Amino acid sequence: MKYTAHINIMPHKELLDPQGKAVSNSLHNLGLSQVHDVRIGKHVTLHLEAANEAEANSLTNEACKKLLANGVMESFEFSLTAN
Repeated sequence: MKYTAHINIMPHKELLDPQGKAVSNSLHNLGLSQVHDVRIGKHVTLHLEAANEAEANSLTNEACKKLLANGVMESFEFSLTAN
């Protein structure tokens, strides 16, 4: 069966996000002072084949842990859809 994994990778909340801070400051400079606490992350889409949803879940989790997310600095969450 074919699946699509939508993965969101974000810096840990405890860590400083310099890119998010720069965007937040720029938004304030543009007069958008209502915006607070900007965090910048990544969105990854994977198309994969697996026998069932549990296997697709396992494959996606393994890809995130081994390559896509740096466990020291980032956390990830994902959702699967069957195609």
